Amino acid sequence: MKQNRDGKHDLFTFRRAEKNDGSVRITSNRHYHSRFEIYCLESGICHYFIDNKSYELLPGDLAIIPAGVIHNTMYQKSRYTRLLLNFPAKYIPTEVMPLLKSIGYLYRNPDISRDIFDLLYRIEEESREENPFSDQMIGCYMNQLFFLLARNRNCYDDTRVRKEYIEGAIAFVQEHFTDVDLSLGQTARRFSVSPEHFSREFKKETGFGFCEYVNLLRIKKAESLLKTRPDLSVTEVSSQCGFNDSNYFSVKFKKMYGVSPKKIQKSGRGVKQ
Repeated sequence: MKQNRDGKHDLFTFRRAEKNDGSVRITSNRHYHSRFEIYCLESGICHYFIDNKSYELLPGDLAIIPAGVIHNTMYQKSRYTRLLLNFPAKYIPTEVMPLLKSIGYLYRNPDISRDIFDLLYRIEEESREENPFSDQMIGCYMNQLFFLLARNRNCYDDTRVRKEYIEGAIAFVQEHFTDVDLSLGQTARRFSVSPEHFSREFKKETGFGFCEYVNLLRIKKAESLLKTRPDLSVTEVSSQCGFNDSNYFSVKFKKMYGVSPKKIQKSGRGVKQ
């Protein structure tokens, strides 16, 4: 199994992050991946926006994020420890794959949290050591982890009071992000709030600025079109995804992926994440 010094592998990545002070938020250039992700909070409190909904994660909670789902993390306190796994679908047992939707994005069950952490620590150890059969051992532990989650009921109950108009606004944006005239002001008026108030609450709930989130949806759609529609020009892809300036689109796309839209289109495949 090919391994880098920080414990990353070609197909499987395990990362641990600990913060004791300073910044309270993790940021990245991209907020969705071509692989599955498991996020486990070891200590601290995390506000996690996944797909179109926000969750409050407590120590012992897992976030299970399928490939291609937009997500973002914010931390209420500067002290936290989190474990992060990125992996392809082959690490999920075929029997469990159809059950992922019923398990949900957030998994919480204190009765088995010790068993979950025991498996995660074993996976962490295997991912950082040059041992024979490490990939096979990781595969076995991942099977155990998913079977454990599928066998035991998720105790998470979302009783948090949410601002319903923000959820409605997120759904509206997800439906209309390809509209060139979509704007913060237009969306705020639709939900009868001031643009200033809406902007603050949207950022607080999702971790994204409004324009940042719209551009993320548009660029995600553009990447899909570039991979699947080679007959379209970059200008046409830009227009279909809601950008009214193809040069601006190219700049934003390259900033996110590190390569130009034309390069992805010519290669005929997406960018590894």
